[in-house]
Amino acid sequence: MSTYQCPKGHISTESDYCSECGAKIQGSFSVSVDMLEQTLPQVSNSKNTITCPACSAPHDSTSGHFCEICGYNFNTGAHGEVPIIILDSDNVPSVSVEKTGHLETRHVSSLQITITVDPALRGAESPEPPNQPPIILRLDKETNLIGRLSVARGINPEIALNFDSAVSHRHALINRQSDSTFTLRDIDSANGTILNGVELTPMVDSVIQDGDEFILGHWTRIKVTFK
Repeated sequence: MSTYQCPKGHISTESDYCSECGAKIQGSFSVSVDMLEQTLPQVSNSKNTITCPACSAPHDSTSGHFCEICGYNFNTGAHGEVPIIILDSDNVPSVSVEKTGHLETRHVSSLQITITVDPALRGAESPEPPNQPPIILRLDKETNLIGRLSVARGINPEIALNFDSAVSHRHALINRQSDSTFTLRDIDSANGTILNGVELTPMVDSVIQDGDEFILGHWTRIKVTFK
């Protein structure tokens, strides 16, 4: 996993903003460290933040050209072109661009996830996994961000995985669709997301089913349960 030198001296796992303090890594500011510390949240939240014309959600222009919520393409102006992938019994993906088409999926009222640290997922460059007990969350929102908390960048994920430094601050989304199904979308994270053994294509929705599992970061495993 690549690391980057933060202008404040931290070692960052992300190339754009420091994963420790939120300082911008690419480019430089001709200000002192004290001035940068005072002004960075304002720069991050105002200069780089734009509003999606399709769904009015705030979007950090440095995090990619797709809206993380609806998939609007800020470069081409295309609306709602986030396809949905559904995996068959052999984990082979088939694609449908219709969110309410012919897909035979189970409609559920709510979704519960169980988050565990699995030491077996640890890679050669991964640090020692923490002694983290399982976390059980019930997802009631239409959109649930998976990532790591960043006060400096104003990122407050519904599913906060602060114990895993290989998880991006904005890593993935679990969205409830209009037909009451749920989808998982990797939002162009640094290290990717694997659903049932298949690595997700960034900015493509995959329908998730009862009992599905996905892994991300160094050693984070998440199991889906329908309620």
